[in-house]
Amino acid sequence: MDMELTQTFLRGKNPCAMGYRWFVRNNLSGADYQTAMDTQVAAGRVDDARWLLENFGSTNAVLELEHLEADNFVFAGTLIVRGDVRVPGQLLVGRSLQVEAGIRAGTLEVKEDIHCGGALFAQTLQAGGSVKAAWSVDVADDMRAEHVRAGWELRCTGNVTLSGEAVAGQGIEVQGSLQCAKGVRAGGAIHVQGLLEAGHGIATQDSLHCGNHIQAGWGIKALGDIRAACSIRAGESMQADGDIVAGEGYGVFAGMNVQQAAWPDCAWVRALRKPQGLVSGWWDAPADARLQGA
Repeated sequence: MDMELTQTFLRGKNPCAMGYRWFVRNNLSGADYQTAMDTQVAAGRVDDARWLLENFGSTNAVLELEHLEADNFVFAGTLIVRGDVRVPGQLLVGRSLQVEAGIRAGTLEVKEDIHCGGALFAQTLQAGGSVKAAWSVDVADDMRAEHVRAGWELRCTGNVTLSGEAVAGQGIEVQGSLQCAKGVRAGGAIHVQGLLEAGHGIATQDSLHCGNHIQAGWGIKALGDIRAACSIRAGESMQADGDIVAGEGYGVFAGMNVQQAAWPDCAWVRALRKPQGLVSGWWDAPADARLQGA
């Protein structure tokens, strides 16, 4: 059943005076919730439609489209699109967004999950649930979500903040900070200019480079080098097929969450060479270095 908006109902949410007057002038009192938002968007009052969505919440409605191309689009329920989505302005969805092809949007905000069968490009991205793209996820500004899974690359020019994990089939490149409550995994190189922080582990099939601190609650593993401009900290073990290099004057810390007696089993450090500035953890020298007495 559609939610009906009345003047009394709207006043109870303390709208701005200009938005309320426009609502009354355009005879939207008694209109259903989605119709009111459609009218606002069509009139170029997208921020008013955003205010309605934020204050009255999502619905159980489902809208299915072949394609979506619009300057702005606001829908309070679940949006399903069988083709592409092209919305250069604001795309706001009250529940989930399911797109079988690609997504290009300016501001993309979805209260639940985003599923994309192609590549996802957005200026900013915010999702209350997971973001899954079969191809790349590319965001020009900040990204917030629960989990992010990209079949190809994950790229963000701003900051990435996740309450879950970040997973990419290829590389991860973030110009700001990358902060995940769980783990970070990539099939290619990981490059983060700001702080890299994972509540669980960090793993890459290539190199790991960071322009700030690297911090992991569990272990860190790379098939190439692990390099940071500042410190490198792991709650448990740390392993690189290449070198482990912290910034000048900074240390390398393994076993931060492990008792010192358990370091040989749970907080070993392995690399081509012993890291300079290794402060904690059990250095497990390569076999050839042990033979040479290193």
